[in-house]
Amino acid sequence: QVQLVESGGGLVQAGGSLRLSCAASGRTFSTSTMGWFRQAPGKEREFVAATSRYGSTTYYADSVKGRFTISRDNDKNAVYLEMNSLEPEDPAVYYCAAGRIVAVPQVQSAYGYWGQGIQVTVSS
Repeated sequence: QVQLVESGGGLVQAGGSLRLSCAASGRTFSTSTMGWFRQAPGKEREFVAATSRYGSTTYYADSVKGRFTISRDNDKNAVYLEMNSLEPEDPAVYYCAAGRIVAVPQVQSAYGYWGQGIQVTVSS
């Protein structure tokens, strides 16, 4: 079992930065692919970024590539999403997700564990 708790969300001006954190409990964290997804009002939840078990490989949605950075610290059982140059299209509830066997990191169904989500709001 893996339990995930996001933190770090809030309100930021367009062009600003936020760092989301996801604290994980459970022994299997270091062997899990970790991902971030987001869901804006009226839209489906979408992939944002993912990192492989040891952080050696990262994946990004085209919409955030070059602006967002995903990282993980297996010693702290944590994964982070550094968000820079936030745009009016970025506001959403952001979810942390964990999956033991993830063939395609962009696919939501590959992840078995999800956090409750945290709100990110961008003011123009």
